[in-house]
Amino acid sequence: MRGNASTSRALNRRLILNLLRNRGPISRAEMAQLTGLSPAAVTFVVAKLMEEALVVEREAVSGATGRRPVPVDINYEAHLALGFKLNRHSINCVLTDLATTPLALLDAEVADTRSEGIIETIAATIPKLLAQAGRQEKEIRGIGVSIPGEIDPATGMCIQSPRFGWRDLPFAELLAERVHVPVWIDDDVNAFAVAQKLFGVGRDHSNFAALAIGAGIGCSLVIKGEIYHGSHSAAGKMGHITSVPNGRLCECGRHGCLMAHAAEPFMLDEWQSRTGSTISRDAFASSVEQRDDLALSILSDCGSRIGRHLADMVNLFDPEVIVVGGEAVQFGGALIDPIRKTMEEFVFFTNPELVADWVPSSWARGAAALATQSIFDFERSPSG
Repeated sequence: MRGNASTSRALNRRLILNLLRNRGPISRAEMAQLTGLSPAAVTFVVAKLMEEALVVEREAVSGATGRRPVPVDINYEAHLALGFKLNRHSINCVLTDLATTPLALLDAEVADTRSEGIIETIAATIPKLLAQAGRQEKEIRGIGVSIPGEIDPATGMCIQSPRFGWRDLPFAELLAERVHVPVWIDDDVNAFAVAQKLFGVGRDHSNFAALAIGAGIGCSLVIKGEIYHGSHSAAGKMGHITSVPNGRLCECGRHGCLMAHAAEPFMLDEWQSRTGSTISRDAFASSVEQRDDLALSILSDCGSRIGRHLADMVNLFDPEVIVVGGEAVQFGGALIDPIRKTMEEFVFFTNPELVADWVPSSWARGAAALATQSIFDFERSPSG
């Protein structure tokens, strides 16, 4: 990047926005002190950001020494982001502010899993979400879409998604053409990690991992504050490590993958095969809450298997902390404790803390974070 005045202003802008994101409301004088920028440079950047309604002055608090300087804060509530998490037969949809705080939520059923059907479903939900929140389309800054599979976020290309049968699909471009809003896309676990990096546990860590356990298993890596995508956008696919040679068939077409032997579908299949009766996810979760021995045994086995492979990840990448998300977090210590115990048995040197951080809207909020992160990094162009 060439070092000219425009670049310098952009860097200062990013510096101040991220300072406010991490520290909350502070005065212009504090900004100058903390960033090393001159008071004039801070004043210039803040003025520009106020023109764009990206920052706002909050109410000054009076103290014993008189009125304090006016604090400046990010104007989270003035702008909107949309997040869409694609599932096999549904889409989790959310409208958020810039802090990914949900303002409207809905789940949309998907009858047509071709790209055209998914895009039309997304387009149809946008006015519904806006109406639910009482907001306007002109307030939208961008759309984020998380897709299970191998995604190139720089080009907006879905390289492959076995769950939908997509290959080399320019999804971001197609959606942007349909809705006329900037679009960012990434793998669903990476999107969860982005949300953690911006506003969750990862905010205080430069190097961390985001483990997600649900219909699949993934482990996104954040290295020096950036998602590590790998050479072919396939990093973090922990669920496709071979855990049982010649084992169960995975949705990817291979046999013995970790997710085929430890993700939620396996848990329910195990319950059914060992009891002879069909069980729903809600019934299984209820059995866990009631401390049913069989349910706890299944979770212990799955947790131990995950923990064994998680230890290898720790030995390779040495994260400061591991954030655990995904629907399976609902099972609490019955799953998390055996993951932690087995991981600790096999780690070589470091023993990172496992922190569960999950609410039902986390998948879609992660997708929205793909759009909101562009506010804090001017170099991150839309995927489409």
